[in-house]
Amino acid sequence: MYRRVPEGLQAFLVHPGGPFWQRKDLGAWSIPKGEVEPGEDELAAAIREFAEETGISVTGEFSPLGDLRQAGGKRVVAWAVRGDADPAAIRSSTFELEWPPRSGRRERFPEVDRAAWFDLATARLKILKSQQPFLDRLAALTAAREGGGGSV
Repeated sequence: MYRRVPEGLQAFLVHPGGPFWQRKDLGAWSIPKGEVEPGEDELAAAIREFAEETGISVTGEFSPLGDLRQAGGKRVVAWAVRGDADPAAIRSSTFELEWPPRSGRRERFPEVDRAAWFDLATARLKILKSQQPFLDRLAALTAAREGGGGSV
């Protein structure tokens, strides 16, 4: 999701929940994303995962940003959609994890513990390095569509 404010273009990013990511900031944020179910359309999966990770239903005109491979090998396909969302209103789905490790105790953590809007220069610092090309593609898409102001 992106929006244009008087200061320029902003991207909506999420911070992963769970103990591993708790103290990480730069290079830890992501676009909302998740797994495509067998036989599921990739755009439908992206819309579903956005809602699962944020609790926010997203609609609008979706423009493909292509795909890439993250450092761990996971393929990510992304779309851009212009919209607005209140980061304070997110409600994420959860996952279960043995915590602390080898304790035998299971705890539930949110998939996403927070969200925020970032200008593209700040987003480049916050987002996972392997997802940075999506910001470049978003800047190019919006520059072509809306007439500039999307530099990263």
